[in-house]
Amino acid sequence: MTWTPTADWPRLSRATAHLDTPLAVLDLGALRSNADDLATRAAGTPIRVASKSVRCRRVLTEVLARREYAGVLAYSLPEALWLVREAVTDDVVVAYPTVDRTALAELVHDPAAAAAITLMVDDPAQLDVVDAVASPGRRECVRLCLELDASLALPGLWVGVRRSPLRTADDARRAAEVIARRPGFRLVGMMSYEAQIAGLGNQSVAGSTPAAKARTAVVRRLQDRSWRELPERRGAAVAAVREVAALEFVNGGGTGSLERTTTDSSITEVAAGSGLFGPGLFDAYQAFQPAPAASFALDVVRVPAPGTVTVGGAGWVASGPPGPDRLPTIAWPEGLHYLGSEAAGEVQSPLTGPGAAGLGVGDRVWFRHAKAGELCERVDVLHVVDGDRVVDRWPTYRGEAKAFG
Repeated sequence: MTWTPTADWPRLSRATAHLDTPLAVLDLGALRSNADDLATRAAGTPIRVASKSVRCRRVLTEVLARREYAGVLAYSLPEALWLVREAVTDDVVVAYPTVDRTALAELVHDPAAAAAITLMVDDPAQLDVVDAVASPGRRECVRLCLELDASLALPGLWVGVRRSPLRTADDARRAAEVIARRPGFRLVGMMSYEAQIAGLGNQSVAGSTPAAKARTAVVRRLQDRSWRELPERRGAAVAAVREVAALEFVNGGGTGSLERTTTDSSITEVAAGSGLFGPGLFDAYQAFQPAPAASFALDVVRVPAPGTVTVGGAGWVASGPPGPDRLPTIAWPEGLHYLGSEAAGEVQSPLTGPGAAGLGVGDRVWFRHAKAGELCERVDVLHVVDGDRVVDRWPTYRGEAKAFG
């Protein structure tokens, strides 16, 4: 699908004209096009869907029906339990370690869940928490995935996110040996997420300042530097762990790094989710440009001054380091921007610029959330548009009364 702003945003406006705002829309054609694009970029490597970037059960079902996609990378154990019990999937890896004792008790006493869900670990203390919930002889065997940190460590500079303490082949082997000696656990996978490549934009967007352009150039150089060391280090760690445990999978990457990650011979699957929705942060990626499949609309509620209009709400700020890139992107009409003194407000957001001239009370403005799945924390349903009409309403996690933190 080729997204044409001058045609597609007005199309969404016409399709949803009968609906009140705020409303969130999922363009089915754009979603399927993005799923195709991710599969092409993965080049035959199976894609595990990162549910944190989706947060809608119907979207997960839609994508997992495709042959290129297999399994879910969940962001919490309660979420994983729910997805298995709702028959969304029988293969879930929980992407982050958990100490949720209530959820662990449910897992270890449910044979079907224990067979379908894999927990993330990087420290023996995480195993102790499981054993404290139920001793090995009184519970199901727990499947484990060992996380290797993929960040780039330079003298005086850490490039990436702070995740696992395990960084070397020796670290990984020792951790695998600890697991092998612990009854009631089975090491079945490894994960290594290169956030500094997959999660950082590396292209200047329109209107970027010279400082922002310089930062983007530095990001590209650091990403290249990181990739020169990571495959060898990761490959050595995977080989070391395979001498201890029979691994079923080795997961890596994210939407922003698929082309690179799939060339790493130690990887058996990749993770992706954000690229299905195409959020605002992805405007700053060089290698690909997804269609904005998920968006939200607000109506103009007042005209406070010539050249300025105000929409109700819009203060849907994304997580991460505070900055302008965490604000919703004003997608349509073109030629609108926030007031620097107010930005995106909780109850109202004044917008100014050339695009404001043609807008009046009741007119619609379209936005894209900076991060993909977080949009679904704000609305109960995604209005599914196929072509020129709304064809369905898909509940979000929030709409199904699920709050997984």
